[in-house]
Amino acid sequence: MVGSFSGEGLLRLPVTLHGIRLGQPVDLLLDAADRRALGLVVICGDQTHRFLPWAAVQPAEREIRLASSLMLLEDVDFYRTRADSFRELLGGVVRSHGTQVGALRDLELEHDGTVARVLAVRDGVEQRLPAEGTSLSSERAAA
Repeated sequence: MVGSFSGEGLLRLPVTLHGIRLGQPVDLLLDAADRRALGLVVICGDQTHRFLPWAAVQPAEREIRLASSLMLLEDVDFYRTRADSFRELLGGVVRSHGTQVGALRDLELEHDGTVARVLAVRDGVEQRLPAEGTSLSSERAAA
């Protein structure tokens, strides 16, 4: 993958080490206030949830490559309590400069984890908004 990454798209890629599948992302943890990805929650082959810090995320076209399995951290609850869940925010309210503009459909992330754009949908119409000036809430948007 070159350029930016879809939050939804990242959750569909397996996490691998030297071509060996280690797990599957199940959530993206965000600092929504700072509009930055903190890392991924990955369910590993032993059915344990682990945290993969954004700095260790190396997305490719068909996988998220790791340089070391040591990057999969065990205390995922520590990170969950300090972050916003992308999965919980999906379908929630997106506001742009204080005005409700729709429901969250996806996020576009830069390589450094910065949320560049927010994809919101309202009445079946999608709009891609610059992340600057937007806020996200897990409160469900009215259809």
